[in-house]
Amino acid sequence: MQYIVIGYDGTDEKAMDRRLAVREEHLASVKKRFEAGEHLYGAAILDDEGKMIGSVMVVEYPSREELDKWLKNEPYVVGDVWRKIEIKPCRVAPLFMDLYK
Repeated sequence: MQYIVIGYDGTDEKAMDRRLAVREEHLASVKKRFEAGEHLYGAAILDDEGKMIGSVMVVEYPSREELDKWLKNEPYVVGDVWRKIEIKPCRVAPLFMDLYK
């Protein structure tokens, strides 16, 4: 099943420091999961000044339980970067999925 995951960073003065402290670990994790076919797309959410304030990902896991298992180890969760997370089931259009073939 595919899901949209939206992670919103904290808004305190240390939020960007926390993000940058685990960013390389997060990107390495995403690369690994992308290569495994679990992460399909991702982007940073920016504010009006271009500052990163969150993330959006489209992921594919066999179940919500498997997605939750990933989140327990996601560096932005473990590193207290994402303070609010929204998850919604979705279906990526076949046109976009054809890019993976």
